[in-house]
Amino acid sequence: MADAYPNAIISISDLNRLARQALEREFPLQWVGGEISNLTRAASGHIYFTLKDESAQARCVMFRSRAQSLPWRLENGQQVEARVLVSLYEPRGDFQLNVESLRRAGLGRLFEAFARLKAKLDEEGLFAEERKQSLPRFPRTIGIVSSPQAAALRDVLAALRRRAPNVRTILYPTPVQGDGAAASIAVAIATAGQRDECELLLLVRGGGSIEDLWAFNEEVVARAIAAASRPVISGVGHESDVTIADFVADLRAATPTAAAELATQGWFDAGAEIAALALALREAMEDRLTVAQQGIDHLALRLIHPAHRLAQSRDRLALLTSRLGAALARESRRHRERLDRAVLHLSRSAPRIDGRRGRLDLLGQRLDSALRQHMTQRRTALDTVRAAITHLNPQATLARGFAIVRDAQGRVVMDAASLHSGDIASLDLARGHARVSVVDSALDSRLE
Repeated sequence: MADAYPNAIISISDLNRLARQALEREFPLQWVGGEISNLTRAASGHIYFTLKDESAQARCVMFRSRAQSLPWRLENGQQVEARVLVSLYEPRGDFQLNVESLRRAGLGRLFEAFARLKAKLDEEGLFAEERKQSLPRFPRTIGIVSSPQAAALRDVLAALRRRAPNVRTILYPTPVQGDGAAASIAVAIATAGQRDECELLLLVRGGGSIEDLWAFNEEVVARAIAAASRPVISGVGHESDVTIADFVADLRAATPTAAAELATQGWFDAGAEIAALALALREAMEDRLTVAQQGIDHLALRLIHPAHRLAQSRDRLALLTSRLGAALARESRRHRERLDRAVLHLSRSAPRIDGRRGRLDLLGQRLDSALRQHMTQRRTALDTVRAAITHLNPQATLARGFAIVRDAQGRVVMDAASLHSGDIASLDLARGHARVSVVDSALDSRLE
């Protein structure tokens, strides 16, 4: 603007505004490091301080919306690294840095190391879901890798006792912070696998700074988790804390207590399911009993005392006996009347046989005489027929020395010319049969 209008006069406000815009345009968000001094917390929630080094300083402001997310309390003398927007406070023309985020000095190197290791292990497949193990639903023994003095351990044990008191726990003690902690954690995980005492392993530690949790960002711990023979749940820090161990573990929990809850979820759900089933069973039994009681009440209305039922049966028997006697009397009377009517009708219809008995005897004598005469005539005729039959009987002829000649087909031979020399014939005699061979049909025959 000043180049476009070299002789123009602008206000201080415009000048400061143009200067602020130029600074913010020329300097993007940038990380700067220094020591905090002159720290002031305003009633509005904004934080004002100076960031300095050995030879210079700059005013800084961190607005309330950013300051609220700061995980630790700022104090004078702290070495920090700030991500800032270079700007200008227009009302006073003060050069200042608007702080977007803060971290302790040296964390930049840690974050870089974290990112490099994370990328390396991810490329190797240590974070892949397909290599991760499924959690047992009902673990009987749970191993815990943690420090015996850690408050997180007490929280985990309390959660396990509350949710699954039947589950056995084994502690594999190890330092979780400081020099050598990472190697010790890896040894504890390997020891749990070698002893093969538990079905599930919890890796737990309470919250802290990134330096406090750095042991869980070491490669040796990551590889020990990946090589574990049992599923591993990582419960390190608070929900906002993320470590390399969380990515490699078979399951990540937001807190140590959450890790204990995830490990015992099967037992906890089973308890709730058993309670629900018990309630459903009780309700079903109550419904069944109610229905049965209603059935009993219904049957009770139909139930009659045996003495009363006997009395009813006795009365009914007496009634039926009376009815049976009356019916028998009526039937007897009716049959007697029918019999009397039949006797009367028979007596009126009987023929008069006294005057006809003599004629009947005479007719009987005539019948006997006729029968004897008829029998004599029939016997004489029968004798005549018998004599004729006897005369014509072929057997009688055979008995006089004759024979019946049959050819090979069994036909009776009537003509000797039908037989030829060598033919076989059969003879029916008065007693038995004989086969003959024809020598000469014109002369004689010879038995075989």
